[in-house]
Amino acid sequence: MKTILIINAHQRYENFSEGKLNHTMTDVAKAFFKAKQCQVLETKIESGYDLMDEVEKHLQADLVILQTPVFWFSAPWIYKKYVDEVFNAGLFTQKMLTDDGRTRQDPSKQYGSGGKMQGKQFMISATWNAPKESFNNTHQLLFEGKDPRDVFSWISLNYRFCGFDILPGFNCFDVLKNPQIDSDIEQYTQHLETIFQIR
Repeated sequence: MKTILIINAHQRYENFSEGKLNHTMTDVAKAFFKAKQCQVLETKIESGYDLMDEVEKHLQADLVILQTPVFWFSAPWIYKKYVDEVFNAGLFTQKMLTDDGRTRQDPSKQYGSGGKMQGKQFMISATWNAPKESFNNTHQLLFEGKDPRDVFSWISLNYRFCGFDILPGFNCFDVLKNPQIDSDIEQYTQHLETIFQIR
């Protein structure tokens, strides 16, 4: 039986960002994996968390999914705080990684090879105000051809540093000006079906 950890990084701003879509996408993933007979662990960062419980959840999980809104081209600040605290606890206890992988005795070992979480997977599911057309197009003013993966590379690198494999992410685009929620839910379920087969 696979174990899935879903981290909901939404931060509520009253009358502006209530978190309904991120909660919905979290529920879609929970229902999908429970129907597949998986054990589902969940963390809602805004509700608080225990550091060592979070480390243990990462150790138990075969797949970690970050569900996040995009605030100013990043996850909310509470997610960065979560990562700093939880991953430092994982380092200090040497449960998630021992160090950066390099040794003076063996210079062939590369930076970023000290993780202990090999065989685990990580995926980002994000909700954007940006339209899909603004990505992967060098003629677009803001992203200049970048993909959502490029924007979120700082998040994925934390997990790669610990040994996780990074799966293709899922994105809901244009959620404020042109939401397509029913279609997004259907596509997300299809995406989860695809990644469920990746092992």
